[in-house]
Amino acid sequence: MTIQWFPGHMAKARREVQEKLKLVDFVIELVDARAPLASQNPMLHQVLQQKPKLRVLMKKDLADPKRTAEWLAYHQKEGTPAIAVDVENRQDIQQVVEAAKEMAAEKMARLQKKGVRPRAARAMIIGIPNVGKSTLINRLANKKIAKTGDRPGVTTAQQWIKVKKDFELLDTPGILWPKFEDQEIGYRLAVLGTIKDQILSIEDVAVYALSFLQQHYPDLLIERYQLEKVDAEPVDLIEQIGKSRGALASGGVVDIEKAAELVIRDIRAGKIGRITLETPSN
Repeated sequence: MTIQWFPGHMAKARREVQEKLKLVDFVIELVDARAPLASQNPMLHQVLQQKPKLRVLMKKDLADPKRTAEWLAYHQKEGTPAIAVDVENRQDIQQVVEAAKEMAAEKMARLQKKGVRPRAARAMIIGIPNVGKSTLINRLANKKIAKTGDRPGVTTAQQWIKVKKDFELLDTPGILWPKFEDQEIGYRLAVLGTIKDQILSIEDVAVYALSFLQQHYPDLLIERYQLEKVDAEPVDLIEQIGKSRGALASGGVVDIEKAAELVIRDIRAGKIGRITLETPSN
């Protein structure tokens, strides 16, 4: 199954990214620490060409710390500077500032050598929807500039944002690629809330998520939902969870859709625990 998803504003955003690329010194690409590969946009890689890039693994507080360490080591081996960030942690925000300054240092030195007046470094910040871009920008600027929300598609236009005297950021809307030919990627992003919930059946997404948790994080499932074991079919698990959490329709029958929504909300909010949906070895 190919999952198609490409609203008109995203096509426009891609064109604008391409046009504005010449104005910036480097790119800050945000990905979700729970799915650092699935949340990269391969279409943007083509657009960005040879621009220096800093990859920021967002929402590290929701991700499995062991897996995050593996992903950072993987990026280092690949030669892409990368850091993991919790936007509520001031030290992490400062780490982004320092890494950005380091990214721009070589370009600034070249400009100075040519006799060009010193200026703030310029970066473009990109990422797929709902990865936490606006929240990070507000933390970097230390004031509320960008709109934030827990749904995809909050940012719809580009804007320049000053980060102290260190650098200027060009914010861009979250951009997805035209379709997910790999069904796994589509489902991982659906679990994290990157794709609007209307695109895929919430029951299917919950079945995918529970199947993954059964294999990789069974103890977290048992603890969260007070289950004796987790070897049942994912659909039956949804029913058990719905029954124990009161997700019932009239007549006391489990409302499967409501129970599935409950599971997905718990995962997105980190209530099940810190999980990562993929590893570098995948």
